[in-house]
Amino acid sequence: MPEIPTLEARPQAHVHLIGGEKGGVGKSMVARLLAQYLIDHEVPFVGFDTDRSHGALLRFYAGYTSPALVDRYEALDMIVESCIDQPGRRVLVDLAAQTHEPLAKWIDESGVLDLADVSGLAIHYWHVMDAGRDSVDLLRKLLDRFGRRLNYVLVRNQLRGDDFALLERSGEQARAAEMGAKVIDLKRLHDTVVQKIDAANASFWAAKHAPDQGGAALGLMERQRLKLWLGHAYGEIERAGV
Repeated sequence: MPEIPTLEARPQAHVHLIGGEKGGVGKSMVARLLAQYLIDHEVPFVGFDTDRSHGALLRFYAGYTSPALVDRYEALDMIVESCIDQPGRRVLVDLAAQTHEPLAKWIDESGVLDLADVSGLAIHYWHVMDAGRDSVDLLRKLLDRFGRRLNYVLVRNQLRGDDFALLERSGEQARAAEMGAKVIDLKRLHDTVVQKIDAANASFWAAKHAPDQGGAALGLMERQRLKLWLGHAYGEIERAGV
């Protein structure tokens, strides 16, 4: 029987689950940001995309990403095994809407968190939120289910609303913080810039460079707004830790 790796035998490995369960809150935007951040900082990573129809990581970062079906344990097993086999490499998993339950079932039935405890594997859950009630309720369910056993990052996505008073009044943000969660803000980016990037199927690298440098067809000021937005987003990601 192969030996289970231990904290003493291996450095800590990292799996980053980018979720939020609700559709349209910006999970894929956060996954793309994390991918570009790791590329720009020369941190090796591999991505997994669970969206069967229009996965953003597969679309924008195809060279780094493979599909993963959350209803197949073999595909989910590969995520953990790829991380433990190469602990210096980050693993990003872009979770499509309505994938939380099969993922949670796999975690419970496979003893993923117990394995993580003995193998030096840190599992980070990036809970991407809009300003609505649903995101707060889903956060409550997430904390109720996993408690302190995940490393949480609450992403308050201002592209989907900028008033998070409901979250703050709910007590769930404070409860998550007591469990060690990091809270970060993703600032709003002008809609036209987002639309042009998506229409060109461009990575953020391509979007911020001029067309004659291999970039997408953004105007000078649009590229400037994107660079400022990326700078702020990178600062927030560094606070959260990857």
